[in-house]
Amino acid sequence: MTASWRFSTLADRHRAMGSDLEDWSGMGTAWTYDKDQTEEYMAIRTKAGFMDVSGLKKVHLVGPHASHVIDRATTRNPEKIKPGRSTYACMLNDDGKFIDDCVIYRMGPNSWMVVHGSGQGHETLTMAAQGRDVDIRFDDNLHDISLQGPAAVDFLEEQGVPGIRDVVYFSHIHTTLWDKPVTISRTGYTGERGYEIFCRGQDAPHIWDNLVEKGAPKGIIPTRFTTLDLLRAESYLLFFPYDNSEMYPFENEKCGDTLWELGLDFTVSPGKTGFRGAEEHYRLKGKERFKIYGVKLEGSEPAEEGAPLLKDGKQVGVVTIGMYSPLNEHNVGIARMPVDCAEPGVQLTVKNSTGEIPCVAAEMPFHDPEKKRRTAKG
Repeated sequence: MTASWRFSTLADRHRAMGSDLEDWSGMGTAWTYDKDQTEEYMAIRTKAGFMDVSGLKKVHLVGPHASHVIDRATTRNPEKIKPGRSTYACMLNDDGKFIDDCVIYRMGPNSWMVVHGSGQGHETLTMAAQGRDVDIRFDDNLHDISLQGPAAVDFLEEQGVPGIRDVVYFSHIHTTLWDKPVTISRTGYTGERGYEIFCRGQDAPHIWDNLVEKGAPKGIIPTRFTTLDLLRAESYLLFFPYDNSEMYPFENEKCGDTLWELGLDFTVSPGKTGFRGAEEHYRLKGKERFKIYGVKLEGSEPAEEGAPLLKDGKQVGVVTIGMYSPLNEHNVGIARMPVDCAEPGVQLTVKNSTGEIPCVAAEMPFHDPEKKRRTAKG
């Protein structure tokens, strides 16, 4: 494992299941287990599974200027977020290019939590806080266990979590689970109805062990972090930097993708100005150099990560992630491709190391396109 500076209290549980704890965002993370990954994918799609996503960075902002800092640093209008609710947002640099995404949680009138990945979220918030009446705290004791799948709500209700069925998409409650204080958020990264259980590091092993013990009879199992790749590929969930120009650089330009190119322009609150990179963001509309778009492949051999995407024998793009679903019986992927190729039915070819596979451009998401599963009520 790469030397890490952040540590999950669940590391021994992951090692016991065969993980070498690969580094992600400074934390040893369970990228592999000694068991069938397809079983994990099927559990989350049909029952439920849980994973340690504590490598996500949790940043608390408290004080009268906390809302201003979030307003300056992100694409969302924080004053539209009620206490107990959250929203998905992006962060840009001065060039109007994507540098991180996050979920913004409003914990109270002047209390917020921003959860982000491996981009520059913490640094961007800290920069926006200069000279403001706000305290910013990076919280690595707070762990995050993600319980995802259609059976998750029944399971949590059976474990005595009051009002769990009333927790709507992108909202959260403060409660207890197996006598431990937790915040349970109706969020996730799978395209399924799911929950993130935020808990203290000292309580994470207790909660994990109860999930293992009480979940097993219901087919709810622990899953590795990288099973998210299978789920996100068919649910159109991007993962910085693996879908970005930081991984697939432009030939004659510095790294950086616009929200228009990534299909994330919906994260900008209507009419919002004044956030970092705003003027450039709006100026770059209609100037897309590529588009993030889907591909559907023939057969069942998935596109390899980084596989060239061809049109008429010439490389025009790249597949950033691919997967074959034995449940949905489709072979799909997320790709970076020219704007004129990002139309349903355009004939393309994926060039794997094993040979070429015909495919067509296709709209995303492939799984639950109306997003009814993740947003279901009751």
